[in-house]
Amino acid sequence: MFRVTTSLSFLAVLATVACGATMPPAELVDARKAYDKASHSLAAQLAPAELDTAKQALDKAEKSFADEGADEPTPDLAYVAQRKAEIAEAAASKAAAERDAKTADKQFKDAQLEGLDKTKAELNKERQNSEKTKAQLEAERKQLDAEKVARAEAERKAAAAMASLAEVAKVKEESRGMVITLSGSVLFATGKYELLPIARDKLDEVAKAVSDQGYKSILVEGHTDSVGKASDNETLSLKRAESVRSYLVSRGIPSDKIRAAGLGSSRPVAENNSADGRANNRRVELVVEPLK
Repeated sequence: MFRVTTSLSFLAVLATVACGATMPPAELVDARKAYDKASHSLAAQLAPAELDTAKQALDKAEKSFADEGADEPTPDLAYVAQRKAEIAEAAASKAAAERDAKTADKQFKDAQLEGLDKTKAELNKERQNSEKTKAQLEAERKQLDAEKVARAEAERKAAAAMASLAEVAKVKEESRGMVITLSGSVLFATGKYELLPIARDKLDEVAKAVSDQGYKSILVEGHTDSVGKASDNETLSLKRAESVRSYLVSRGIPSDKIRAAGLGSSRPVAENNSADGRANNRRVELVVEPLK
């Protein structure tokens, strides 16, 4: 298994584990903010039961954080607490809208009895506005739920893809983007540029990981050791890079977003005076430029 250098942008889950600190997870921070917002809203007056439920859920998440740290089940409990706080706030807004609707309805009936046609029209408009507000709140609640589900699923898929990628390649973050390094011995036979059967399985993992993460462009760089003629090494490295590019295109990477380059032995990562050093230099690097 190859060592992985994690990045904040693409390996958030692995970075959190590596830190080992007592910083609260993002879910707990969000839950605290959501409860604080709800407790200073109409929820304290119009939805006390829901607000109390949210407080109990937050207390449970805080206790989990105190006992277990940022690991599970703290994030899940914090997410539940956040949702209960948001539900309390939404329930208060709905209750306020219903209260206003009842008041408007009573005033409308009083105006009918008094024969105040003008007032009746104004109150009817106010009631319609109140109903519209309730409908908007319900629509916003549904949209919030949908967005949270979609975001959680996207984060799960990205984390799973990067975890799988970490098992087959070295990954590090550089100024030019995320660099995925695959050993040449895993991909090709000595002096050849045709992909080995095992290479296809590893490149399948690469294609899935970069597709799940999203990218602007991908550069496939072929590298060799310094044994032999420089011109031969450049030719071999280019053919190897093109083989990798062609396979990734066959796995769904758009051909206009991926290109190949052969750098020969011009960019060694180790000394070429030992077998291990030469093995490290024989590699293929994928430079993934992230979406802005």
